[in-house]
This record gives sequence, C-alpha cells and structure tokens, in this order.
Amino acid sequence: MVTRRRSTALAAAAGLVLDQVLGDPPSAAHPVAWFGRAMGVLERRWWSDDRRAGSAYAAAGLGVAAAAGLAAPSTAVATWVATGARSLHAVALDVSDALADDDLDLARELLPNLVGRDPDSLDTTGIARAAIESVAENTTDAIVAPALWAALAGAPGTLVHRAADTMDSMVGHRTERHDRFGWAAARADDLLAWVPARVGVGLVTLVRPRRAAAVIRTVRRDAPAHPSPNAGMIEAAFAGALGLRLGGPTTYRGVVDHRPTLGDGREPGSGDVAAAVALSREVTVALTAGLAAWSAGRAIRGRSRR
Repeated sequence: MVTRRRSTALAAAAGLVLDQVLGDPPSAAHPVAWFGRAMGVLERRWWSDDRRAGSAYAAAGLGVAAAAGLAAPSTAVATWVATGARSLHAVALDVSDALADDDLDLARELLPNLVGRDPDSLDTTGIARAAIESVAENTTDAIVAPALWAALAGAPGTLVHRAADTMDSMVGHRTERHDRFGWAAARADDLLAWVPARVGVGLVTLVRPRRAAAVIRTVRRDAPAHPSPNAGMIEAAFAGALGLRLGGPTTYRGVVDHRPTLGDGREPGSGDVAAAVALSREVTVALTAGLAAWSAGRAIRGRSRR
C-alpha cells in the first residue's frame, strides 16, 4: 500500500507537469468533453423534478468515471486529463489583458470562458472580481483536488472527482430545473472537494508567508458565510493573500445571488487578475514539488529499511 501511494503521488506530480507542458487535449479528443456531452444527453432523458432521478444521474456519471479510471493507461495521464491549470491561467490572463487595454466589450466576451455569471452589466471591478474568484475556485477544482485524488486513489480517484465537478457545473446550480435534480451531483462535488479546498488554503499560506495571518483571519471570519463550503474557503484565502475584497451580489442566469463579502482590502482592479494567476501558479508549483518530495522521501525511507 505504501509503495502504491508513493507511485500515485509521483504520478500525480507528473500529471501536473504534463498539463503545464502540453495543456489540455484538443476539445474534439478531450475525454472530459466527451463525458460532458454524454451526461448532457442523459440529463435530457432522465430529468425529473426530484432527487431520486438526480441521484441516479450522479451515480451513473461517477460509475462511468470510475470505470474509465480503471481502464486509463496511467495515473499520470488521468491526472493530466483531469487537470486544467494551464488553460485556466491562459483564459484568465486574456481577460486581464482586455481589462488592461480598457476593452470592456472584449473582457465581457471572454469572461464566460472562465465563469458562468452574467457579464453584460459588469464593469471593470465586477469583471476582475469574477475572474479572480474563478481562478481561486478552480485552483481547488482543477488543480489541487485532481492531484490529491490521484495521489490518494490513482486514476479512478482523479477521474471520479473530475466527473463530480463536471456534473456540478452542469446541473448543480440552484435553478428551478436543477434545484432537486442537481442536488446529488452538487453534494458529491462538495464532499470530494472538501479536503482539497482546505489543503489549497494551506498552500496559499505556504507560498505567501507574509500574508499568512491575513489569509487565516479572512478564512476564519468570512468563509463560513459563503454558500459553498469549499469555494468560500479558497476565495477567502485569495482575498486575504492579495489584500482584496471579493464577494457581494452575483448574477447567474438572470438570478441575483447575494454572497457575503470576503476580505477587507480594496476592490479588485484589472491588474489583480494577473496577480491571482501568479498566486495560483505558485500553489501549483508548491503542490507539484510537495507530491514529488513526499514520493521521494517515502522511497528513501523504504530503501533504508531494506
């Protein structure tokens, strides 16, 4: 068991490196895109306004992901497929560049590639806040969580997490159609991201030691009021680390979600999106190094015992 954990930890680190070098597979060949299309078809066929139908839908998706993990060529490849650091950072920087050029129309056009909220009424501050919150949340969902689940449970672990995250983004939001049907997918995603979100907070304090006290204070004070038990943690950590004030009213699909304020710093501006990307990259590097170091340390201890 120890040897297997050491191997999967190293494979998870390798998967993070593959993502940085290669980026996402082409959309037409991306297994996650295939999964999303298949689950979209299934949702249209199985939808019913109750939790039982939604639970069957979520169980089917998680089962498919687990089977795909067992058939995957390696944990490193599965982690690469499940991770999205390079694409996340690239899209966020495109939004940052548009804001820096005072091109709000382009920034609004690009924002839906990053986050699902309505961009039309957002000004520079609103767009920057949306982008930073997405970078923070996806630092957990697209970087820390897939790598940790790969280290813990190999290819099935990382792909099951990615399936839950994908289904949550498809049906987990609180709309009239999905409030009951998406309940199980949302709860599965919350469960699988609970530990990674808190590890993400720890990594933020690790890479920004001078802001560690502010990060811890902001997370303890503000995160519990957030509707998500995981997004609130990492968004509050980013707010504390960057000295910003995030949160507040957020519009999704025409519905206003009154979210709590996170942090007590200044309102975000165009340059803060790039700062959030830099923080997310530092977390990615620290996580990769930590997984590789843990694997190497276990290997050295194993040889010394022999």
